[in-house]
Amino acid sequence: MCNSNVGTKSGSEDSSFNNLLLCALFICGDSMDIDYLTECVDLAIRASELDEVPVGALVVKNNKIIGRGYNKKESSNLCTRHAEVEAIEKANKSVGSWRLDNCVLYVTLEPCLMCCGAILESRIDKVVYLSKRTNVLYNSSDYINSILYDDAVDLKEKYLDILSDFFKKKR
Repeated sequence: MCNSNVGTKSGSEDSSFNNLLLCALFICGDSMDIDYLTECVDLAIRASELDEVPVGALVVKNNKIIGRGYNKKESSNLCTRHAEVEAIEKANKSVGSWRLDNCVLYVTLEPCLMCCGAILESRIDKVVYLSKRTNVLYNSSDYINSILYDDAVDLKEKYLDILSDFFKKKR
């Protein structure tokens, strides 16, 4: 995947450095995605323990978490207290602005339409989610730059078990 000719003329002295940099970004980015999604699953577990639908979210800027959230609809009696909104609001406070340019939102479950609106309004660049919603007639990628993360099969299975167990207890 990494090619010594990427981005420079073959044989240039910067070629090896650019290749190393591109490879490092590719490898670290992938590893960081899994780390961030793992933390999202931990936040989803916290939500579930509080009898909330288990969804967790993080906002990341420059590889630093600037906002965390999990669902709080039941405890707050507010329909807008989704994990994504919680994380976005904390990120807004962290950077002192409503604009979250150059940020990535990580979330366990594909965002709903309300959260897609909040993501658009906050100017978040990209959303990485672990599991697709199955009960909706829309695709979040029609509204936001969203990516289903398929490389963490074990983590996805763990999350889907948490989600399934939560709803089994509700029935």
